[in-house]
Amino acid sequence: MANVVVVGSQWGDEGKGKIVDWLSERADLVVRFQGGHNAGHTLVVDGKVYKLSLLPSGVVRPGKLSVIGNGVVFDPHAFVAEVERLQELGVDVSPQRLKIAENTALILSLHRELDGFREDAASNSGTRIGTTRRGIGPAYEDKVGRRAVRVMDLADPNTLALKVDRLLTHHNALRRGLGHPEVEHGAIMAELETITDKILPYMDRVWRILDDARRSGERILFEGAQGSLLDIDHGTYPFVTSSNTVSGQAATGAGTGPGAIGYVLGITKAYTTRVGEGPFPTEQDNEIGDFLGERGHEFGTVTGRKRRCGWFDAVLVRQSVAVNGMDGIALTKLDVLDGLDEIKVCTGYRLDGREIDYLPASQGAQQRVEPIYQTLEGWKDSTRGARSWNDLPAQAVKYVRYVEELIGAPVALLSTSPEREDTILVTDPFQD
Repeated sequence: MANVVVVGSQWGDEGKGKIVDWLSERADLVVRFQGGHNAGHTLVVDGKVYKLSLLPSGVVRPGKLSVIGNGVVFDPHAFVAEVERLQELGVDVSPQRLKIAENTALILSLHRELDGFREDAASNSGTRIGTTRRGIGPAYEDKVGRRAVRVMDLADPNTLALKVDRLLTHHNALRRGLGHPEVEHGAIMAELETITDKILPYMDRVWRILDDARRSGERILFEGAQGSLLDIDHGTYPFVTSSNTVSGQAATGAGTGPGAIGYVLGITKAYTTRVGEGPFPTEQDNEIGDFLGERGHEFGTVTGRKRRCGWFDAVLVRQSVAVNGMDGIALTKLDVLDGLDEIKVCTGYRLDGREIDYLPASQGAQQRVEPIYQTLEGWKDSTRGARSWNDLPAQAVKYVRYVEELIGAPVALLSTSPEREDTILVTDPFQD
């Protein structure tokens, strides 16, 4: 049995939630290994809609253990609110079904405030990144700066007080420089006191849980957030998130060795979207973009922001396949393309008069690249709800096969609607 890592191959919003939920039926544990509550997953199970931001997608499936790994930055207030929402929908989110790594860094109110202060200041200078203002970046900065408050600190008030002092020495200097009032030590301690008893029952040694699971032959599903093109190293920097979103982070962000990863599945939308600022070579700011956005319901699960839409970019996905070592992809939202007379696919770029087959790392070059398109015939028959290849129009099958050829990876799963069962299985990643 192969443990499976699920990552997005584009800029996020590829439909990871449904695929992870679908795969979790075959898994024993589902682990979130990076990101925070800035990236949402929407699941549709038996007609009931679940919107998740921080919790692993496997939490809605009974009998599975869900894990929040140390690579996540953890907003305790967002966690409590999300747990309460799910419990109201009848989902069991008890400490027996969900574990939080003890060494996970916390997001506090001062992180959210700093995120907003910076975005406001950057808006005036035209250098805005387009964050969700949820404190993700500042929390990762404090983690790397060795001043983060972690989950385990909540259990030791004496150590916690010292860590809050260290944290405020840094943050209050920033706040003064940005023209905002300082934060009082007592205010942060009171903020943490209100949630400590609700968080500590979930705390555990996740590395030990995963090691025991591997030794006993249990199957682990590692769930990433956002997409590979938002990776802090390999994405469209600086318009990226603040963590590594690629498959290699699964080991570090969960507390296990790279040998635990057996299959890397890249979730890939049949067209391209992104939220926020940054380059987007195949963006269609026209009626095609409007069509894709409306048909695909392209609004952020967390923020409600309208997503930018464009044609499928095989250059970007091909690069993601290489960087992640993807063994296969799950192609999602094929049904959104139903009814188009013709469909374009980006097969390469033109940069300063020459053709290239990769996304350059330079911010300036990324802004200058021009897509080279291949135009394919569309299809009129619906693909929505198809559960076998025989249910698909011939041109839709041709489109899928062409995508496979361009990106250098096979389609392991094909999703044809948000419903869990509307999925065509080609290769079971757990059996690969």
